[in-house]
Amino acid sequence: MLKPGLPKLIATDLDGTLVRSDETVSAYTHEVLERVRAAGIRVVAATGRGPRLASLTRDDIRHADYLVLAQGGWVLDQAEGRYLRQARLSGTVLADVLARIESAAGPLSVIFEALEHDDSPLWGDYDPTWRYPVAFESRERADCLTGDVIKAFARSAKLDVDELLAVARRVVPADVATVTQAGLDYLEICPAHVDKGTGLAVVAEAVGVDPADVLVFGDMPNDLSMFGWAGWGRVAVANAHPELLALADDVTLTNDQDGVAVYLERLLSR
Repeated sequence: MLKPGLPKLIATDLDGTLVRSDETVSAYTHEVLERVRAAGIRVVAATGRGPRLASLTRDDIRHADYLVLAQGGWVLDQAEGRYLRQARLSGTVLADVLARIESAAGPLSVIFEALEHDDSPLWGDYDPTWRYPVAFESRERADCLTGDVIKAFARSAKLDVDELLAVARRVVPADVATVTQAGLDYLEICPAHVDKGTGLAVVAEAVGVDPADVLVFGDMPNDLSMFGWAGWGRVAVANAHPELLALADDVTLTNDQDGVAVYLERLLSR
């Protein structure tokens, strides 16, 4: 149930939630988020985007106090300009995870995100279905697994992403790695105990806010963890994945209709 009054912190996913299908954020949304901060409510971006996309993320949510990146593995304090969390997955563990999944689902095309600097390239198996412009270096899997990575993306030629996620959830123990999907048609593999909920917990501890005072917005299965963590309210956009809609306390308009901003404006007017 949504609580009365106002939350102390709001966290929103970006792509598919705050960001519209044309990859823009409206002036209206920016203005409403500015008003949220002016009301004394902290604003946090909680996204699957890795730290290599931190500048793009700042542009899309200009009034964020914190950026929770890489599905919760990297947490940036904007005011201090420093990371409160920088999680990585060892190549050895990732090799084991990929072997577990491939033994059950068949061969995978894998892309590795290992570097954190702005516009750093991705490595691995180039896939023309990748939705966004990106710097890319084709590399053999063994080469990519020689060190730690931030996360990996895996795609099956025969299973859709929800089917692949179901397989991965079955064969990959939670204490080995976290598996999720964010709407890119790829399974995402992150370090164990890394998800948006644990990333937001880092922020909450830093600012002294209880999860019971946090409102979150999302659209995909990678938002399930923060829906399970936040206690003030969980709001899905109308275009959300069925798993998220099933857990939502409320549903707002779609991302293309500025659903997050519309909801927050109504909340501020209460």
